[in-house]
Formats: sequence, C-alpha cells, structure tokens
Amino acid sequence: MTQHEPKLTRRGFISLLNRVLAATGAAALIGPVVAFFWPSKLEEMPSEPLAVGDEGSIPEGEAKTVRYGRYPAIILNTAERGLVAYSAVCTHFACIVKWNPASGMIECPCHEGYFDPADGAVISGPPPEPLGEIQINIVDGTIFIGGDA
Repeated sequence: MTQHEPKLTRRGFISLLNRVLAATGAAALIGPVVAFFWPSKLEEMPSEPLAVGDEGSIPEGEAKTVRYGRYPAIILNTAERGLVAYSAVCTHFACIVKWNPASGMIECPCHEGYFDPADGAVISGPPPEPLGEIQINIVDGTIFIGGDA
C-alpha cells in the first residue's frame, strides 16, 4: 500500500486561511470608506417630475404612496381639491403617514398625529407643522408630482 501525501499541508492550509481572513478584514474596513466617497445618486427630492399613474388610477377618497426621492410621497384624491400630493413623512418624528379612509384623515401611526387631507394641516397630535405639499400636474392623462411638471 502506498502512502498518499496530501496536496495541501496543514501549514499551507493555515497560511491560506490567514490570507482569506486578512482579505475579508481589509474589505470590511475599506468597504465603508469607499461607500462614503461613492454615494448612490438618491436626491432628497427629485428635480424631474415623477409619473405616478394614470389620471383615473386613484379613485376619490383613496390614496397612493410612492417613492419620491429619498422619502415617500402620498397622493390623495379628495372631494374638496381633487388630486393632491404631500410628503409622506410626519413632521413630528419622521414616521411614514398613512391615509385612513374610515376617518377621512392622514394619520401618523407612531404618535397619533392627524393631518387634513385637503391642505396637509395638523388637525391634532404632536406634529408641529403641516405636511409638505408637492406640486401635482396631469399631462396627457398621466399624474406627475414634483419638478416643473
């Protein structure tokens, strides 16, 4: 019976393991530095108008939440003003607000802040300011928010 010698010795395995761990550690340290100097292109608010759907896609009394730059926006079809759009970020602690058709208000689930759907004004609760209104226009049957729509 012949003696079979392994191709990778224990010393070679430990050396290889050390190199893999060193490379992993270097990547863990260098990765965040590279990410800091190479940020993703995510604007606070988009400079170009954003299409959010067809004109009839949001029935009266309903809402739609969409990604709008770094933060979401909420588009409502109100009886008073028709289509309106607001920043969906509560002005109290930056929670994401939701439309509640049962109460007819925009509600912040975190600290019970309530906003008027007609103008974004604070109805009650701790929010210090109204929701930020976003320009909304309809072009060729498509709803656009923000920018110079």
